[in-house]
Amino acid sequence: MSGKIVQTAGREQLGSFAPEFAHFNDDVLFGENWNNGDIDTKTRCIITVVALMSQGITDSSLKYHIMNAKSHGVTQKEMAAIITHVAFYAGWPKAWAVFNLAKEVYDEKIEEKTEKDKYQNTIFFPVGEENPYGEFFVGQSYLAPLTTEQVPVFNVTFEPGCRNNWHIHHAKNGGGQMLICVGGRGYYQEEGKDAVELTPGKVINIPANVKHWHGAAPDEWFSHLALEIPGEESSTEWCEPVSEDAYMAL
Repeated sequence: MSGKIVQTAGREQLGSFAPEFAHFNDDVLFGENWNNGDIDTKTRCIITVVALMSQGITDSSLKYHIMNAKSHGVTQKEMAAIITHVAFYAGWPKAWAVFNLAKEVYDEKIEEKTEKDKYQNTIFFPVGEENPYGEFFVGQSYLAPLTTEQVPVFNVTFEPGCRNNWHIHHAKNGGGQMLICVGGRGYYQEEGKDAVELTPGKVINIPANVKHWHGAAPDEWFSHLALEIPGEESSTEWCEPVSEDAYMAL
């Protein structure tokens, strides 16, 4: 991590045209304010990214501040959680725009020793570890918690052919689940309805008390964010596995 923040962009780009603005930018905003020790620099980086994202500013200035956040210790996992959290308050389209910038900044490829490693290099969110709820899945799945505050968000990843059992999110009021597809290709199906293909950017709203399943396509990895919608007297009922014949007929 770097130490004192030093900024020269104001004088380099506007020095002769607007010297007073350049002074305020380089010496006051980035000089005095950013180097004030009352808040640590990592926190300032996060606050700045949130402020710019909330305003819909997704140009080179935001990319600079994401880079600054990275250099001051904000990890890819933390940045993903920050953008996801702010999306609920600032807007989903803004989040997608910011994720595109963040992916460029955090374009750190891991060594591809396994198929899981290869897939991880194609998505922004961490794949995570083996799913502790694996008993309710056919095939191998992984779970990565992004945030457990306010609205918990988890990235669920399915290996090719993996899918969860039929299940129901019960609730007396409210409840249900939202899926936001972030990588690969998969399917979602409600009982009595045709399956829906899932690709990155697709959002599925699952009402409470509806029997359904979701998972990967037979020949592709798949990931979605899972958001549990708060509800009264909510619970999850796990049912029978999706039959091999029904799955392969998709």
